[in-house]
Amino acid sequence: MLITFIVLYLLVSIAVGLWAATKVHNTADYAVAGRSLPLAVVIATTFATWFGSETVLGVSARFVDQGLGAVVEDPFGASMCLVLVGLFFAYKLYQKNLITLGDYYRQRYGRTVEVVCSIIIIFSYLGWVGAQIAALGLVFNLLTQGAMSMTVGMVVGTLVVLVYTLYGGMWSVALTDFVQMIVIGLGLIAIAWFAADLAGGAGKVVDFAAREGKFQFFPQDGGFKEWSFFIASAITMMLGSIPQQDVFQRVMSSDSARTARIGPVIGGLLYLLFAFIPMFVVTAAVLIMPDTARALLQDDPQKVLPTLVMEHMPLALQIAFFGALLSAIMSTASATLLAPSTAFVENILRNLRPGMSDALTLKAMRVSVLVFTGCVLTYAITMQGTSIYEMVSGAYQVPLVGAFVPLVFGLYWQRATTQGALLAVVLGLGVWLLFVASPVLSQAFPQQLAGLLAALVGMLAGSLLPQFIANHKGHAPHYEGSPVA
Repeated sequence: MLITFIVLYLLVSIAVGLWAATKVHNTADYAVAGRSLPLAVVIATTFATWFGSETVLGVSARFVDQGLGAVVEDPFGASMCLVLVGLFFAYKLYQKNLITLGDYYRQRYGRTVEVVCSIIIIFSYLGWVGAQIAALGLVFNLLTQGAMSMTVGMVVGTLVVLVYTLYGGMWSVALTDFVQMIVIGLGLIAIAWFAADLAGGAGKVVDFAAREGKFQFFPQDGGFKEWSFFIASAITMMLGSIPQQDVFQRVMSSDSARTARIGPVIGGLLYLLFAFIPMFVVTAAVLIMPDTARALLQDDPQKVLPTLVMEHMPLALQIAFFGALLSAIMSTASATLLAPSTAFVENILRNLRPGMSDALTLKAMRVSVLVFTGCVLTYAITMQGTSIYEMVSGAYQVPLVGAFVPLVFGLYWQRATTQGALLAVVLGLGVWLLFVASPVLSQAFPQQLAGLLAALVGMLAGSLLPQFIANHKGHAPHYEGSPVA
């Protein structure tokens, strides 16, 4: 019965996505839904895109294992990313009427920076989408009680998401996200209510978490090393997610600049609020099934929540849970399959093949979705055994050190130049890779923070030094990629 309801839900999701595909007539429809999404849909799609497998399975498992301080990156950093996008980036970017974030880099700095930053953004999606596909495999494996292997589950789940994303693009993603947000919200609230009752009341669950020290947020001893790693974790998704195509698409899909500003802020705050529900339920699980929970925490903490639902909740709540979980995963997976594919076609392929017609560009976007899906599925199968939280976390370090500084300085510092942007990318990625390759360095100081600081130095030095030298010689410099009005 459970599997029957889940299959029906998947079929409904495909039907909604394919119906939305009838609205796609050109590349603008496919990539940014014709810039016509109302506020309610923008809120839903920002929330649902962020609320993925790592929120339901990864964050909750990490919280019950290590406490609140261990999840500063997600959901705290992740939710603040959306708030910052709405407050400081949405209006400026929306006014430019662009298709991709790479278009902004080209307009501000030239084609070299456009291609380099687009490659950085595309590469970063491997880990994020891979985590969603891995979660789909886990869900189908649990639903079938092991009859379907993790690998087969990944393939089946990926095909479902691929069908409606391939044809409908941003229209399908947005409308399925709207439905899936409702399922996520209602499903998780019902499960939390029932879990609290099983555990003896919500107060008992909160008291237990407090006694176990799970609410410890800031580093206890307050040393430099502890604080540097804490700050690095906080900014990885908070800042590293800002130069991402999926976030940009939601801004550009809005029907007005006001919607573009408000939608991400409300979506981010809702995300933070609902992210606490899986944490609460997993803490309740430790009280409800202590022996089983302890064993799962040692083996695979990500299975604590699904096991509680499967073994201690009625069929209706099992349907609600797996419906909510699949909604969370599919909404994120569809968005993160579409984003890098549109960026590849718009900012890399069109540079290799200039003069492509709109119809050919639309076809190329669909083909790139198909190819990228195959690449990510292969990556996810290869990375089996890696925690969902770690896969998502690692994905955001690359745009943080490579693409964030050129974006911010390009929008807010008129003296930023192409040379500064390129040097920021080179130094940011170079120092980050140096720390990644050296266990001694990465254990002494966080690699993503080192890369970000190096990128800042690169932007300032690359922009100011040539100007200083030119002024010292008595003539004003001219730079490619000077600020665009």
